[in-house]
Amino acid sequence: MFSVIACIRDNHDWRLVIVAAVVCLVGAMAAMLLYSRAQECDAGQRKLWIGASGFAFGTGVWATHFIAMLAYDGGTPITYALDLTLLSFFLSVGGSWVAIFAASQREARFSSTRGGVLMALGIASMHLTGMQAIETQAVILYDPAMTLTAVAAGMLLSSAAFHIFSNLKGMRRLFSASLVFVLAICTLHFISMGSITLVPDPGKGVPTLVLDTRVLAAIVVVAATALILVALAVVFVQSHLTDLRGLANASQEGLLILREGRIIDVNERFQALSGWKLADLSGKAPSDVLTAVQAPRENRPGETLLNTRTGGEIAVDVNSSKIVYRGRDCEVLAVRDLTERKQAEEMIEHLAHHDVLTDLPNRSLFDTRIRQALQVAERKNTEVALFCLDLDRFKAVNDIFGHAEGDRILRKVAAILRRVAGESDTIARLGGDEFAIIQSDGQQPAAAQKLAADIIDEFAAEMDTARDPTAVGVSLGIALYPRDGSTAEELCNNADTALYRVKHDGRGRACFFDAEMDEAARNRRQIESDLRHAIIRNQLHVSYQPILNAQSGEISGYEALMRWHRPGHGMTEPDIFIPIAEESGSIVQLGEWILLQACREAARWPQPLTIAVNVSPVQFMLPNLCERVEAVLDETGLAADRLELEITEAALIRDRDRVVATLQRLRKLGVHIVMDDFGTGYSSLSNLRSFPFDKIKVDRSFTGVLEHDAAARSIVRAIIGLGHSLGMPVVTEGVETETQRRIVVEEGCAQVQGLLLGKPDIEPSMKPAVRKNVPAGQAGTGMPPRRRTRLVSE
Repeated sequence: MFSVIACIRDNHDWRLVIVAAVVCLVGAMAAMLLYSRAQECDAGQRKLWIGASGFAFGTGVWATHFIAMLAYDGGTPITYALDLTLLSFFLSVGGSWVAIFAASQREARFSSTRGGVLMALGIASMHLTGMQAIETQAVILYDPAMTLTAVAAGMLLSSAAFHIFSNLKGMRRLFSASLVFVLAICTLHFISMGSITLVPDPGKGVPTLVLDTRVLAAIVVVAATALILVALAVVFVQSHLTDLRGLANASQEGLLILREGRIIDVNERFQALSGWKLADLSGKAPSDVLTAVQAPRENRPGETLLNTRTGGEIAVDVNSSKIVYRGRDCEVLAVRDLTERKQAEEMIEHLAHHDVLTDLPNRSLFDTRIRQALQVAERKNTEVALFCLDLDRFKAVNDIFGHAEGDRILRKVAAILRRVAGESDTIARLGGDEFAIIQSDGQQPAAAQKLAADIIDEFAAEMDTARDPTAVGVSLGIALYPRDGSTAEELCNNADTALYRVKHDGRGRACFFDAEMDEAARNRRQIESDLRHAIIRNQLHVSYQPILNAQSGEISGYEALMRWHRPGHGMTEPDIFIPIAEESGSIVQLGEWILLQACREAARWPQPLTIAVNVSPVQFMLPNLCERVEAVLDETGLAADRLELEITEAALIRDRDRVVATLQRLRKLGVHIVMDDFGTGYSSLSNLRSFPFDKIKVDRSFTGVLEHDAAARSIVRAIIGLGHSLGMPVVTEGVETETQRRIVVEEGCAQVQGLLLGKPDIEPSMKPAVRKNVPAGQAGTGMPPRRRTRLVSE
C-alpha cells in the first residue's frame, strides 16, 4: 500500500490525476443514467441502452487510464503503440458492455457479482493492454501479487457498485454506484501502477508507428469530450423526462402507469387524491386501490371507487389507454375525481324535489310521498292524516313589506312545522303560502288533533300579531284516509275543502273534513280560484253609475263599479266576490286594474266630469299606494282633481296613522278623498276629525228606509247638516224612488246617486240622467265616450 501511495505521490502529476478522476466520474454517471434507462425499457430497446451505457463506461475507463498515464513519470520518455492503444479502447468498451449486460440479467442469481467480476476483468485487460502499448527504452516488470490484488479489489468494488445500483432508488443509487465504480477503476489502476518497475534498457528499439504523448493527449481529449457530450445527452434526456413528469403532475387527473398489470409510476395528482405515495403503490395491482376495476378498455371510462390511505372511498372515473413508457408498452389509467360532480348531481336531485326557499319537499316529492303513505296504510290497514295549511294575512304582509320579508316569514313557518311534526311526518311546501303535512303514524284522529293543536299553539307563541305587524296566522284543513278518500287526489281535495271552510268561518284554527259540509264552502273556494284568473280571461268589466247634482239634475260625475261575468254562473254580484277577493289578497290586483280602466275611460270624456273609484282597506296597507295612483294618472293623462277615491271606515281601523299619512299624500297629488258608507262605522265622527274628507256619502241602508223610518230620516238629516257645518258636500246613494230623492233634496243634499237616476252601464249614457217623472228642467245629459269600450274593473 505504501508503494502505491509513493507511486502516486512521486511518479504522478496530481493535477492530471484529479482530471482523470473527474473524467472517470463523468463516465460512470453517464453510464449509470443510461443503464437506469435500459432497465425501464422492453427487451427490444434495452440492448441499445445497455450498449450506450457500455460505450460511455468503457470510454470513461479508457480516458481515465491514459490521462493517468500522461500524469505518470517513469524516468524515461514514453510513447504508445497505435495498435495496442486502439485495442485497449475496444477491450474497455467491449468489457464494459459485457459486464453491464450480465448485471442486467436480474432473473439470474448473483447477476451483480457476475457483472462486477466481468467489469474488473475488462478494466484489467484494458489496463494491461494499455501498459503493453508503452514504447520506451525500458523493460516493464510486474509484481504478480499486487497485480492480482488490484484485479481482486476491482472485482469486489465493481460487484458492490452493481449491488448498490440494483437495491437503491432514485438519485441515491446513481451517485452511490458511480462513486464506487470510480473507486474500483482508480484502485485497480493505481495498485497496478504501483506494482510495476521500469528497468532501463538502452538497447531496446522503439517502433516507428507510435503515438507521441501529445497525440495521445489529443486523442484522450477527444474521447473525454465525446464522453462529456454523452453525459450531456443523458442529462438532456433525463431533463426531458422530468419535464414530461412535470406536465403529468400538472394534470387534474390522477395517472397510474401499469406494466404487466402492476403499478410502476403515478403522478402527484393521484398521490394527493389517494394519500398513497409512489413507494406504497409501486409493484401493486390497481385493484388494490381501485374497487371493481374491470378489464381495461381503451378510451372507455368506467365509474369506480378509489380506496384512500385513510380508509375512505372516493367516487372516480377511470379511463384506460395504451402508451409507450420508458421504452416499453404500458397502460395508463387516468383517474378523475367525481366528488364535485356527484355533489352537483345530488344537489340537482335535491333541488328537483325540494323547495329552494324552505328546503322542504316540493309538490313533486309530496305527490310521491302521499301515494307511498297510502300504499303502506292499505297494506297495514292503518290510517293517514293529510293536513293542508294556509297562512293567514300572508298575502297582505308580502304586499306591504315586500318579498324579502315574505321569504323570511316562509322560512320561519317551515322551522315551526319542523319542530312540531314527527320524524316520520312529511312536511311539504306546495307553493306560495300553501303547506301540507302527511302524518302516517299514530292513532287517528287523536294524533291529527294533537298535531293540529301543537301547530296552532306554536304559531300563537312565535307569531304575535299584536306586537309584530309581519306575523301571520295559520289555518288547517284535515282529511283522513280511508274515511275521507281512497285516493291521493280525493284526499287532497277533501283536506283542501276543510281548509277552505276554516278560512271562511274565521281562520286561525283546524277543521276536519265533513262529508256534509255545505255547498257554500265549496262554491266560495271555487270563486276564489276563478277570481284569480278573471282578469286575464277578460271576465271582468267596468260599469259606470252617474252621480247627479241634487238641485239641477245634471250629471257631475260617475262611479266605477266592477262587474264579473262568471262563465257558467252568469253575473256575480260584487257583494259576493269582493269580500272573497279581500280575504285572498287578489283585491290588490283587481283594485289597481279598475283604477287604470276607470281613469283611462274618464280621460276620453269631452267634459271634465269626476270619476269615483272604490279603494279596499287592503290596498291601503300597501306602502306604495300613492305611487301607484300617481303612476296611473301619469299613464292615462287624467287630471288628479277629477279622480275621487272612496274609502270605507274599515280602512281607518287598521293602522290609522299609516292610512291618514297615505290620505294626506294623495291629497297633495290633487286627488279627492270620499268617506263612503258614512254612518255605519263605530267612530264616524272621530274619523271626520282625523282627516278632512272632500265628500261624505250616506250609506244606502239609510236611504232605503227613508219613506217609513223617521229615525233613518233624522240620521240622514244629521249627516247632511254635519257635512254643511264642515264644508263637505254630501252624496246620498241608493236613491231608488222619487220620494227618496225628494226627501234628500229637501234636506239639502248636494248630490244623489241611485237606480232611479241612472243604472250602472258599461259606458256613460247619452240619455237624460233623470228617470221617469223627474222634471225635465232638472235633467242633464251624460258625457259619452267616442267609442263603446268594454272595460274590466270593480
